[in-house]
Amino acid sequence: MATGTETTIPQHQRSFMLSPFAPPPPDDRPGGYDYGNDNAPPSDGQAVPRKLARQAKRCFDVIVATLLILALSALMLVLAWLVRRDGKPALYRHKRIGINGQSFYCIKFRSMVANGDEILADLLARDPEAQAEWAATQKLRRDPRITRVGDFLRKTSLDELPQLINVLRGEMSLVGPRPIVAAETHFYGHHIEDYYAARPGITGLWQVSGRSDTTYERRVALDVSYVRNWSLANDMVILMKTLPVVLLRRGAV
Repeated sequence: MATGTETTIPQHQRSFMLSPFAPPPPDDRPGGYDYGNDNAPPSDGQAVPRKLARQAKRCFDVIVATLLILALSALMLVLAWLVRRDGKPALYRHKRIGINGQSFYCIKFRSMVANGDEILADLLARDPEAQAEWAATQKLRRDPRITRVGDFLRKTSLDELPQLINVLRGEMSLVGPRPIVAAETHFYGHHIEDYYAARPGITGLWQVSGRSDTTYERRVALDVSYVRNWSLANDMVILMKTLPVVLLRRGAV
């Protein structure tokens, strides 16, 4: 498990996480391939291609997010109505860390009860096993905060559809590292600079590589690999892998 000082990436883990695309292995610098940060100083021979690639990724995000919102608007209205039947509101905003370390509010369909924080605190105070699971993964397989509708939304990933709005705002991308909260940054150690270099994604390498079936250390390794080896082609592969993962509910909690 990662510590507050450094997150190592074992060689056998690197081989596994790079296998879907077989790109060159990442170097050992804290910084990495920065596709999302316009303030990064790439070499003269790379500046123009990287800038064009970033612009192409952003254009793709905006076009696809707009089309998806239009195509799925009726479904999203139905889901909002179902969530509101379990109590208001339909949407839930949670502060996450985005590109350059800037905070933003990630939008989801609400999948938990209104007093979820109190329920979590009470559970962790009296259940050592739940406390250990939460400390290791920041998730609970049997989470008492989740509503009946919320359980369905989470297992099908439909709770994340409102994040298309975050994509249009430029806070997220269709593909990128999993958005984290401030309390999770210490898991990344010096690799947090790789996370800061990219917009968080609705889907990403972690989501198509086991999701909640993986350890947090491997999640960090996958995020670092994605950023350092990013390309538009890799994004297309991840997007194509996302649908069967969601339909088969692999690694869903």
